[in-house]
Amino acid sequence: MPALPPDLRKALFQLPQKEKDQLLARLVAQDVVLTEQLAYRLLEGPEALETRRAVLRAQVDDPVRGFHQTPNDLLVILRQLQVRLAYHAKITEDTYGEVELSWRLLANVFRHQAAVTARLHGPTQPLLQHLTKRTHEALKQTARLHEDYHAELAPTANAVLAALWQSGAAPLAREAGLPRVFLVD
Repeated sequence: MPALPPDLRKALFQLPQKEKDQLLARLVAQDVVLTEQLAYRLLEGPEALETRRAVLRAQVDDPVRGFHQTPNDLLVILRQLQVRLAYHAKITEDTYGEVELSWRLLANVFRHQAAVTARLHGPTQPLLQHLTKRTHEALKQTARLHEDYHAELAPTANAVLAALWQSGAAPLAREAGLPRVFLVD
């Protein structure tokens, strides 16, 4: 974002308070993400975080269980859910929630879609590549969290890694250099 020229900045700060408030409201309304971030911080507060996580948890648990016509249908759903998780983190700054829900999503796929993830062949290759990539990303995100969270996430991470290595994605996991076990520091 370009900085304001010093003269314009000075003139802006000299405007009457009422005009500044109107300008601020107009500018904030133009940015949807900023509007939602402010609504979360100023209106909902941190108490709403668990409610937002619960809504996302239900979204992560539900669509993965069903029957999907093709592996590509499941892949589309996974990508949509991952976008929702990233958006949640962007709005609430809840990086732990994003990581925890990402691990949960991956675990649900391997638990409920074992038949789809069992073999690496033409139709399942994009899905298995995505699962490998998302597992790698979840490991990197987990490493960036405070060590205290590692113990909480380790059981799910280890279940995902074990399922990944036992699935058709094992060659992809080997190629990506993924570990077989998530070690807690």
